[in-house]
Amino acid sequence: MAMGKKRTRDRHATMWVATADLPQSAGHPFYERLNRVLDDAGFDAFVEKQCAKFYAATVGRPSLAPGRYFRLLLLGYVEGLDSERGIAWRAADSLSIRTFLDVALHEATPDHSTLSRTRRLIDLETHEAVFTWVLQQLADAQLVQGHTIGIDATTLEANAAMRSIVRRDTGEPYDAFLTRLAEASGIATPTRAELARFDRTRKKKGSNDDWTHPHDPDAKITKMKDGRTHLAHTAEHAVDLDTGAIVGVTVQDAHTGDTTTMVETLITAAEQVEAVGAAGITEVVGDKGYHSNETMEAFVDLGVRSYVSEPDRGRRHWTGKAAARKAVYANRRRIRGARGRRLLRQRSERLERPNAHLYETGGMRRVHLRGHPNILKRLLVHVCGFNLGLLMRQLTGVGTPRSLQGRAAAAFGALIGLLGGCWQRLSHSWAPTPRDPSDASCGGPATRQPGPMILNLRIAPSTTGC
Repeated sequence: MAMGKKRTRDRHATMWVATADLPQSAGHPFYERLNRVLDDAGFDAFVEKQCAKFYAATVGRPSLAPGRYFRLLLLGYVEGLDSERGIAWRAADSLSIRTFLDVALHEATPDHSTLSRTRRLIDLETHEAVFTWVLQQLADAQLVQGHTIGIDATTLEANAAMRSIVRRDTGEPYDAFLTRLAEASGIATPTRAELARFDRTRKKKGSNDDWTHPHDPDAKITKMKDGRTHLAHTAEHAVDLDTGAIVGVTVQDAHTGDTTTMVETLITAAEQVEAVGAAGITEVVGDKGYHSNETMEAFVDLGVRSYVSEPDRGRRHWTGKAAARKAVYANRRRIRGARGRRLLRQRSERLERPNAHLYETGGMRRVHLRGHPNILKRLLVHVCGFNLGLLMRQLTGVGTPRSLQGRAAAAFGALIGLLGGCWQRLSHSWAPTPRDPSDASCGGPATRQPGPMILNLRIAPSTTGC
């Protein structure tokens, strides 16, 4: 084969290119199957009907099709892209994703501004309707049971910097506030190093009651998983522990306690479970952050059995708290039983794993949007990608394109292991064994010297001897 060489040609693109001369893509098997699933269920017709009220009948330039918009947001989970700029770039770069989005080769893919403008145009209720539609597909495939629900929360780093916070009462920036305190303490003209040293010696650094971000008031000062103090949001999920499907998701203030946030999440999950026709919620599982007297009593009032880990609070005093004592002791008895221990083990598997898929490999640990409604719009479709992955795993055995690649490598490794095992068995069966000199059953005298090595073919013995 001759070596190909770089051709000397004009770098400017030609004005006219025949459609037959454009590069063609074989497509990606995962995206092709996912498109078939969406098309068979009538996804595009559903979202176009839901979004018709946001568009004019004939006036204006052609807009981004709703089905294409939601598919672009699904790419955020499937490809692990955190920003809308990254989604737009990936769509323009990949021929297989062009096929998934139904974008012809001569058409331009949507840019990030079109994607952002469409997100602002379509309201939150429509995104919630799309989430319910996807959950209905899982319910039809027996992937939503709705009996036992686990609740867990995680922090999302906000698109806001701590250096930009201002005082709620005066609107004074943090640097100006710190300079004023340093001057009041006796430092006439403090430098940046002196301000940093002075800030480290202060006892109280920042409180959400005193400070806010001027461009993202929903972001709250909190401690992240890695120990850093940052502006963040809280994302809380309700997961069906029988199947692993996420049946509810909310975005709330990061400084709010788990015992307060779980009420809204549980109500949202109950509404979604009822909307898809599944059985009502009868059991709730959570970690020790959700345990309190009030939540235990609330579960009793709702008729829901709780399996919530109890923190070590020492000896309790129940004077005047008979109802709370009964609810706490009932929860303690349940979590110590066999079913309670099994559900708490499932909680670590079915609740922690979605957090890793959605925010670590899914790329949503840091959000690039501001305001809870905007973040929730993106997160709802992000969770739709996770739920569709469960459906795809039931149909094809893989839930993402990356797991499809890993499955091919695993199959190749299994084939190599199988061939290696067969070779070891064959080599063992063909191993040479020496002839026993004392054996005279094959014709030779008993005093015959050992002969050459022979192969043990493991042939069934004949009735006529050797």
